[in-house]
Amino acid sequence: MSLSSTLIIIFAFFHTIRGGLGATFTFVNNCDYTVWPGILSNSGSPKLDSTGFQLTKATSRSFQAPTGWSGRFWARTGCNFDRSGSGSCATGDCGSGQIECNGAGADPPATLAEFTLAGAGGQDFYDVSLVDGYNLPMVVEAGGGSGMCAATGCLADLNRRCPAELRVSGGGACKSACEAFGTPEYCCSGEYGNPNTCKPTAYSQLFKSVCPRSYSYAYDDPTSTFTCTGADYRITFCPSIPNSKKASRDSTRGGSTGDDDDEGSSSTGSSSAQSQGAAMLADSSWIAGLATGDASNTLTISTLRSTLAGVTTTLSLLCFLNNL
Repeated sequence: MSLSSTLIIIFAFFHTIRGGLGATFTFVNNCDYTVWPGILSNSGSPKLDSTGFQLTKATSRSFQAPTGWSGRFWARTGCNFDRSGSGSCATGDCGSGQIECNGAGADPPATLAEFTLAGAGGQDFYDVSLVDGYNLPMVVEAGGGSGMCAATGCLADLNRRCPAELRVSGGGACKSACEAFGTPEYCCSGEYGNPNTCKPTAYSQLFKSVCPRSYSYAYDDPTSTFTCTGADYRITFCPSIPNSKKASRDSTRGGSTGDDDDEGSSSTGSSSAQSQGAAMLADSSWIAGLATGDASNTLTISTLRSTLAGVTTTLSLLCFLNNL
């Protein structure tokens, strides 16, 4: 068998496997408290293995999504569920009265991660949105894919910077201007229902200045939607920032620290705050790029592992097929 034929077979083999599997989503809780992620599949997309679950601090959980899946993820905080799984949450509650959301979405305000797998051109499209408000920091990383595959999300604790008129009672979340005021210019509705008339407001600009890669209003697409092909995704709640940024962060953040030690608290933990004006790290890490809005592609550990695994498997198959 010729080398070219062998490579064609290998390519077809991996393409078939990847096409059937879609993507793996791994949820990581780096908060100092338990969160309860919610999962909502869009209309026409199958449900994943869960629609809502508990994720204690320093743990993770993964789900497989089929090709073409689309939907959104978020974290509920301050939840109280009894032994039967009945209860509610202080932020991000889906109104199901249970740990499972059962097809219901997040009650704003909530930080959202939105995905469409294998969309136009076979690319995955993803973003982190603050259009429905904010309840905790979140970062999305792509691993093992091709294309730009940039990290996106919001590292900052917007609850500490939230204007009084948007702040939820107790300080556990920050409303969008649309939810707070309900007017067309803030909700991009009515005569403001198109990108020519709906423009950034002072409130969306505040969100954008602190979280430059996140959606800040309905038509914030050019700087907030990212693409990758054939990747798996890691969604981290309360992502850590390097110690080298701590001094800058501590000197600029405001407000009280909250009770970060109580499991189930709706506070976001001191490690999640991020200074808007923080400088790029000397090693140009992806976290520094995320803070400054630099959308250049970065190489993560998961990408390296996936690449090495693919090379090893390909070489093994080459050796096997050439011996046929």
